[in-house]
Amino acid sequence: MAKIQVILLEDVAGQGRKGEIVTVSDGYAHNFLLKGKKGVLATPEELQKIESRKKKEAKKLEEERNKSLELKKVLEAKTLNLSVKAGENGKLFGAITSKEIASHIKDELGLDIDKKKIEANIKALGPDEVVIKLFTDVKAVVKINVVAK
Repeated sequence: MAKIQVILLEDVAGQGRKGEIVTVSDGYAHNFLLKGKKGVLATPEELQKIESRKKKEAKKLEEERNKSLELKKVLEAKTLNLSVKAGENGKLFGAITSKEIASHIKDELGLDIDKKKIEANIKALGPDEVVIKLFTDVKAVVKINVVAK
């Protein structure tokens, strides 16, 4: 039985993930993978296309990482002042949420940060720090000073 190489266009159970080159039997390739548009024959042209696509994706990821490193510098250079309602003994009425921090960053610095990327747990007045996940391996630690209104 002849074996041929196929580049998978989508994840195929038991064979591999999208973009992988797999060696399968001739019949399986023609009757299932090629017919169902789940793969293409691994010709030199197709291999070249995949290689250039991988380079573009790597370049795009590198650009995103560099942008997040720049954003980290901007965020860590500033101390945000947040004025909130507090009780007489300095206790806050509830905690400061990541949504409040995100809107404050937008107001003060003009930066759109997704509230889901902000790890906030501020429950008292005074200086505190908040971690913001900007990229898979880039985190910014933002200083926040919480004062009573």
